[in-house]
Amino acid sequence: MRSLAEEPTSTDRPATYDGYTATALAERLHVPRAVVFGEVSSTLDVAHELAAVGSPSGTIVLADAQTAGRGRLGRRWRSPAGAGIWLTVIERPAGTMDLGLLPLRIGIALAPALSVFAEDEVALKWPNDLYVRGGKLAGILTEARWRGDGLEWVAIGVGINVRPPEEEVAAGLRAGTERVEVLGAVLPVIRDAAARRGPLTASELTVFASRDLAAGRACVEPVEGTVRGIDAGGSLLVEIASGVIRIRAGSLVLEAGPDA
Repeated sequence: MRSLAEEPTSTDRPATYDGYTATALAERLHVPRAVVFGEVSSTLDVAHELAAVGSPSGTIVLADAQTAGRGRLGRRWRSPAGAGIWLTVIERPAGTMDLGLLPLRIGIALAPALSVFAEDEVALKWPNDLYVRGGKLAGILTEARWRGDGLEWVAIGVGINVRPPEEEVAAGLRAGTERVEVLGAVLPVIRDAAARRGPLTASELTVFASRDLAAGRACVEPVEGTVRGIDAGGSLLVEIASGVIRIRAGSLVLEAGPDA
């Protein structure tokens, strides 16, 4: 069976992505390599195989549709043909990085960039989701591979609804938005966020606070309490009877509401 890391044949992928060949797309987006599929299980799966055989930092994998797109905690991400941007970026970070903070940091960078193409301002929900008007617009999932104690690569998966899936509480971008134009806006901020180190900066915290979907609202998971934002380490701050506690991992579930 052919490895996904090998060059796909014409039956595996379209000749173009919204009119661009893979080579032209890489040039337009200023990345070293673009690999484009018509349909694939998950762009994350392909990215790992490509990274394992040496694809450089900045390589992007795009699919018109995914049959097994995934989100955090094994959740499925619907990826119908032509309805969104199903993207994975390969990065090879030098030194150490806080992988737990990375999806949050990327979301903070993405929200202003995506607001340009949305009908309303894009909101953030800890730890990795972006919303518009109560509907989920985008999600981020990062996966890493190690060699011994060293981080060899990080695969940054980003799903963005251009057109919201039917029969779901979800959001899309403004009608007529072109996917390649969105890619041109979001790829630089994704890569810049992936290159950052250390805790969230004051400016990053300000962006999150201004777009925090959950601030001041009651939550039922990961604990029952009232959401009070995040700290510089990316922990969720929740006020409970005994005071404010920090939660590093888990899923935030708000009390019943349209964007809970």
